[in-house]
Amino acid sequence: MLLRRLPSAAVATARGLATAPGAGRQLLMRQLFEPQSCTYTYLLADGATGDAVIIDPVLDTVPRDLRLLRELGLTLRYAANTHCHADHVTGSGALRRALGCASAISRASGASADLRLGEGDELRFGSFALRVVPTPGHTPGCVTFVLDDSSMAFTGDALLVRGCGRTDFQQGCARTLHRSVHERIFTLPESCRIYPGHDYHGHTMSTVGEERRHNPRLRLSADDFVALMERLRLPRPRLMDVAVPANLRCGIQDEP
Repeated sequence: MLLRRLPSAAVATARGLATAPGAGRQLLMRQLFEPQSCTYTYLLADGATGDAVIIDPVLDTVPRDLRLLRELGLTLRYAANTHCHADHVTGSGALRRALGCASAISRASGASADLRLGEGDELRFGSFALRVVPTPGHTPGCVTFVLDDSSMAFTGDALLVRGCGRTDFQQGCARTLHRSVHERIFTLPESCRIYPGHDYHGHTMSTVGEERRHNPRLRLSADDFVALMERLRLPRPRLMDVAVPANLRCGIQDEP
């Protein structure tokens, strides 16, 4: 089975290779950056088995990702998306064709993929698993991937370092996003590392505790947050008309 329910587990993790005391697990992690859309891609693997998952791959940087997978001797099991992106074309289709991995995205996104994920599902790679936590608001289909010991959360555009994703297109809803962050992300352990889908200010990660205390948007009440988001008046993403149709296919059909 590709998709399983989550068992309990504990592991200490870091950005390189970490060993879990008493558990014998080793997690390899690489945080990768695509400069045009300021997108973070995350590669996670079991250091013992080589089984890997990639989160939010970008089509333009698939050659880099393929090279890294080959250099590290990893077997990619999943190419997973936190949501249907509007600012870049996903690389999950190209990785699927090159390596035979399964593409994955939230069922609520309306996109096609090999795996359409929902609450309580998980992506297992070796002795590790990512739990699927719906965090809608930026789009209805946003999810956060939480490592099985709750030490890491890959939040996509729901929660950024000292910020959050916009809510003014793709059926976004500011009130829903505020509720998602407070009820599904801020309830994780304070030490849980937050790895965002983008950054525009030189940050790489944060923690739940930091964001609860210092995120200038998410410290607001729900009403004040909604008012703030309505005032942003952000420009339309440059690639939206190309990216969204391609990403709705999420690897089932060829990208344009």
